[in-house]
Amino acid sequence: MATAVIMPRQGQSVESCLISEWKKAVGDEVHAGDILFTYETDKAMFEEEAKTDGTLLAVFCQEGDDIPCLNTVAVIGTPGEDFSALAPAGAAETAPTEEVSASPSAEASAAPAAATAAPGAGVSISPRARNAAARLHVDPSCIAPTGPHGRVLERDVLSGQKLTAAAVLESGDLSGVAGTGVGGRIRTADLTAPAAIPAAPAPIGSDTGYHDEKLSHLRKVIGASMHKSLSEMAQLTHHSSFDATAMIAYRKQLKTAAETLNLPNITYNDIVLFAVSRVLLRHRDLNAHLLDDKMRYFDHVHLGMAVDTPRGLLVPTIFNADTKSLAQIAAEAKSLAAAAQTGSISPDLLTGASFTVSNLGSLGVESFTPVINPPQTGILGVDCMIDRVRKVDGQITVYPAMGISLTYDHRALDGAPASRFLKELKEALENITALLAE
Repeated sequence: MATAVIMPRQGQSVESCLISEWKKAVGDEVHAGDILFTYETDKAMFEEEAKTDGTLLAVFCQEGDDIPCLNTVAVIGTPGEDFSALAPAGAAETAPTEEVSASPSAEASAAPAAATAAPGAGVSISPRARNAAARLHVDPSCIAPTGPHGRVLERDVLSGQKLTAAAVLESGDLSGVAGTGVGGRIRTADLTAPAAIPAAPAPIGSDTGYHDEKLSHLRKVIGASMHKSLSEMAQLTHHSSFDATAMIAYRKQLKTAAETLNLPNITYNDIVLFAVSRVLLRHRDLNAHLLDDKMRYFDHVHLGMAVDTPRGLLVPTIFNADTKSLAQIAAEAKSLAAAAQTGSISPDLLTGASFTVSNLGSLGVESFTPVINPPQTGILGVDCMIDRVRKVDGQITVYPAMGISLTYDHRALDGAPASRFLKELKEALENITALLAE
């Protein structure tokens, strides 16, 4: 029995997903567990495995198509099996899907339809059709497509080749036929000769000193979000720093007692996240979303943490961070970062943050201006530690300083309230053990 392959729903907030790449082609034998295709939301990428053994009978969408969740995208079954009941309504109305033929007559019967179809642009072509076109020396752009969304299928290439001679004779126009007979006379064989293949453009590579790559879907989403943020918000950044002596000493104590107390590895970033979750509750304008004509204030701190991944920047959310201990925040932060970097994170965990922390300290950045993730009203940038000097009791001393930068939306709050948050956070981090005692 034929089995439908559906577009999975990754999280309650996801309505559709983008087909990234098909790993199997129509006609391929598949086994349960084989990767059929990869797909992505606006923040994460996933792989879809076959749930059953069989042959891939049909594919109803192409790479780059945005498919609603739970829609049928393909069918697995036995060659020759009828799967029309599983085909999406749109695909069935548009054109028959490329399938595994039960007999040679199936392709022959498709020839009249191909003859009357409008010529395709040749831009979209199935892998099997591309191989057939190369084998027969046929220009795909001259083939009439009958597949979904104007896609050239293998049967279109075969039918187009068979119709070449008949079409030329019917039109009576032999100007485009190259004669191979004596004196350039046209022979019967010339009417069915392979079509000339246009010269392929020179590859862009080492000869030019560069190569082009299309932007990924995630890169486009990040770019659009950042451009919207900077073009629609009144963003201003305040820079400060704090004495990290107490934080360094406390972390050393934690590392010493980690095995005895069964604690996770708590980093400086975990300590900053903990401090922000406590201080932010007293500054409601920064623990909020600015919507069209209203402010939405949150009862708890839903803390976004910027994570560098192979695909681009992702921001998982530690929900209700103000109710969690330092150890819990550290453990959850590591779990979320790992899931984001491997691409397995649920999209539901990439939304809903009320404030974000972005830490570039491990990369040696001494100061930067973070960009707000709308509709949030603020974001904290965390810098690396550098040694600074100061005078204490008339003596010049050196101390470790860590920079922090607060970018806020001036439409939601003014400079003084933003500065008060930064000042209170600085004091909390300089007296971290006192904050933990609250």
